[in-house]
Amino acid sequence: MNRFTIPRDLYFGDNAIDYLKEVKGNKAMLVIGSERLIKDGTVPKIQENLKLANIETIIFSGVENDPSVATVRKGVEMMNEFNPDLIIGIGGGSPIDAAKAMWIFYEHPEFTFEEASKPFNLPELRQKAKFIAISTTSGTATEVTSFAVITDNETGVKYPIADYNITPDVAIVDTNLVQTMSKTLVANTGMDALTHAIEAYVSKARNPITDALAMKSIEMIYTNLVNSYNGEDQARRDMHIAQNLAGMAFSNAILGIVHAMAHKTGKIFNIPHGLANAIYLPAAIQFNAKTAKSSYADISSRLGLEGNNEDELVESLVNLVKQLRVDMGMINSLKEFGISEELFMENLQSISETSVVDPCTGTNPREISVEEMKELFKAVYYGEDVNF
Repeated sequence: MNRFTIPRDLYFGDNAIDYLKEVKGNKAMLVIGSERLIKDGTVPKIQENLKLANIETIIFSGVENDPSVATVRKGVEMMNEFNPDLIIGIGGGSPIDAAKAMWIFYEHPEFTFEEASKPFNLPELRQKAKFIAISTTSGTATEVTSFAVITDNETGVKYPIADYNITPDVAIVDTNLVQTMSKTLVANTGMDALTHAIEAYVSKARNPITDALAMKSIEMIYTNLVNSYNGEDQARRDMHIAQNLAGMAFSNAILGIVHAMAHKTGKIFNIPHGLANAIYLPAAIQFNAKTAKSSYADISSRLGLEGNNEDELVESLVNLVKQLRVDMGMINSLKEFGISEELFMENLQSISETSVVDPCTGTNPREISVEEMKELFKAVYYGEDVNF
């Protein structure tokens, strides 16, 4: 028996945050990253809407990239004092992930991060509060997923939380909120979304529902990403919807080795998540084509790419990803990113070992050993093709 889980309600399109004018509740804690969302008017507009619904608000700001255990604990302290019945995560993946984790420990203070990181091990939530996620970037799609990742900066341990309990009750995908994204953010988050969709489409846990969402997302990203990068308003709007479709797909089909590799190298090499995905994706397609050739060829064929057979179609898909990097001024290898060969080789064994045991590797279409992962990392370090 398969399962497909997404938020109870999804409000999307221009002015979707107007839903907040009619939301039910008494107190809402808003969780954000930097104060940029206050200065640009996003948070004040959200507070204004909540005020019309007679809901009192408080703001927790300062969630960092790769949200930490310490930040989550600070948020829980604020929640315990304020007693919200609504928790609203606003921004990209980091603040929404942090808000999800705060929610867990607000409702279950006796729970631990070690217990939370065991897949599908959370106790029932929604005893104290419901959760609303509002995305302001077009990539992570954490507003519709059952995942969060929290880092203990003291020990370096990452706690991946995967449980349908933390799927938001309501997701708001307001296409007006992404018009001010920088070109770099558009590129990185857009390639993250493309990777979500492609990895979901070839995942071992795929099903017809996730396939439909993933493929529509890929088509929309192919059509709109570069135009969004170049500042076209409608393309920005369409990309915000496309990344959401990808999120619904991968939240249920899971991912593959591209994300496993990105998870294990982001902090060590200080490389943005979406950029890492953009670098790793072509090599992963080449590696996985040994067992998932027909699926990759199907993507290529549906996009109308050139190819008289499956091998040529897969090659066209790889070239498409590489061309997107070129069109958006992105780099092509870890070496080009500026990582020294010495630093890379020092960490090669450990990042290969940890990538192989990352949960995302479990649904990758082709099995991979530590030695093969090392060869894959070498290929993406030097910007080489993969043929093993």
